Amino acid sequence: MHNSDTQETSSVEFRRRQRWRWFLVAIIALTLIVGLWRALRTGQKMDEPMTSGERASATGSKGASMAGPVRRQSRRFEHPDSGPGLTAEQVVTLKVMQFCRNRRELVRAVGRRLQKEVPPEIEKFFDAVESGKWEEIKAQWDALAKESGQYGSSTNHREELDPFWPAVLDAYGVAEQAHLWPAQKLLDYGNVILDSLRPGMVYVGGTDNGRWIPELLNETGEGEQHIIVTQNALADGRYADFVNTLYGDRMTTLTTEDSQRVFQEYIADAQKRLEHDQQFPVEPKQVREGEDLRVVDGKVQVSGQVAVMAINEKLLQTLMEKNPGLSFAIQESFPFKGTYLDALPLGPLMELGARNEQNSFTAERAGQSVDYWRNTAQQILSDPEAVSSEDALKSYSHDAVAAANLLAAHNFSAEAEEAYRLSAQLWPANPESVGGLAGLLAASGRTTEAQQLLAEFSQKYPDARKAMEQISAAWKFRISN
Repeated sequence: MHNSDTQETSSVEFRRRQRWRWFLVAIIALTLIVGLWRALRTGQKMDEPMTSGERASATGSKGASMAGPVRRQSRRFEHPDSGPGLTAEQVVTLKVMQFCRNRRELVRAVGRRLQKEVPPEIEKFFDAVESGKWEEIKAQWDALAKESGQYGSSTNHREELDPFWPAVLDAYGVAEQAHLWPAQKLLDYGNVILDSLRPGMVYVGGTDNGRWIPELLNETGEGEQHIIVTQNALADGRYADFVNTLYGDRMTTLTTEDSQRVFQEYIADAQKRLEHDQQFPVEPKQVREGEDLRVVDGKVQVSGQVAVMAINEKLLQTLMEKNPGLSFAIQESFPFKGTYLDALPLGPLMELGARNEQNSFTAERAGQSVDYWRNTAQQILSDPEAVSSEDALKSYSHDAVAAANLLAAHNFSAEAEEAYRLSAQLWPANPESVGGLAGLLAASGRTTEAQQLLAEFSQKYPDARKAMEQISAAWKFRISN
C-alpha cells in the first residue's frame, strides 16, 4: 500500500488532490469487486491458481481438439412465436426444446468426429431437459457439474466430459433462464438485445441472462443468426474449441497459441507489477484490487476472477483484431475497461471499437443513452409482471450500470450519475449501482453525500454490508493517508 503522507511536498492542496485521485481508484476497483456478486456461471473455472504449466491444459492443448465446424441439422419449428393460440410460456417451451435438441445433436456429432462415446450421464441430462421437469434437469446438472472441473464445488474433474461440456452448459443455461424468467419478459429481454444489433454483428454476452436468453432466441428465430460468444469463457480451452465448432466457418477463432501467448504476457506483466509493489511499498500499488498474485517455487501464480477476466479481456481484443471486418457488441458482466476508450452506446449494449474521428462519443450520444435507460426504467417499473420478477429487475439494473460505467469513463458525469440512479430504481439492492455512484460523487468532491449513500445502503441491505464495508474501508484509508 502506498502512503501519500510519506511523500514530501510543500503543497497541502497537492496532497489533497492526490488523495482524491487514489480514493477514486479505490472506489472504482472495489466497485468491480462488488460486481463479482453478479457474475454467474458463464464458463470459467476461476477459483484455483494457474501456472504456465497448468495453462497448457486449460487452453485445450491436452487431448483431442474439437477444431472445425460441425454441420448441424436444422430442426426449427414453424414460426413458434407467431402461431395462433400459443402463449408466451408455450413459445418459450418450444424454443428451449428446439435449442436443446440442437445441442444434443452437436454433442453426438462431436463424439462421432472424435470417435468418442458420449458419456451416458450426458445423454441422461438431455433426456431430463427434453422432459421439461426442472427438478430432474437440476439434479442431473448438479451431478455433472461436480465432475466438470469448472466450479469450486467440482470434486472430480472427468476429462472425458470436456469435449461435450460447453454444449451441456449451453443447454442448461438456456433451461435455467427459462425456469427463472416470466416467459413474456424473457422474450422481451432477448428481443430488445437482438433488435439492437446491426446485420453481421458479433454479440458478446456477459451475464447468464445476457448470454443465454439472446442465444436461445437467436438460434430458434426466423431472422439472422448472429455469432454469439461470451466474454467470460474465452480463457477456457474447451470453450475456445466450442466456438470454433460453431462458428469456424464464419469467423477467425482463437487458437491455443493465442491463449498461451496472452496468458504468458499477462503473467510477465503481473510479475513486474508484483515486484514493483514489493520493492516500492510507499508508491501506488500496481497489483489490482482482487488480483491474487503469489510466487510459489519461483513461479508466479494467479487466481481470482479479476485475473481471469483480465486474460479474457485480452483474448476478446485478440479476437477482434483477428476479425477486422466484423463489428462487436457486448453486454458485459465484468467491466472490460480497456475497451471503453473506443466503445459507444448501442441501446442496451456497447459497440466495441466503434469510436473514431468520424464517429465520436458526443454529448448528444450520451444524452441518448440516458434517454434510453430513462424510458426503459419507466417501462419496466410500470409492468407488473416485470416488477414481480427479481431476475428481470436485476438484469436491467445491471445493464444500466454498464451504461453508466461507459459514460463515466468518457467524463459524462451528469449522465453517468443519472444512469446509476436509474439502475438503483430498477433494483434498489444492486451494490453495483451504489458503488459506482459513490465513486462518481467522491470524484466530484461530494464526499459527505458519497459516505451517506454507502452507509444508508449498508443499513438497508445488511446482506451487502460486507461489500459496503470494503468500499468504506478503502475510502477511509485513502483519505486518512
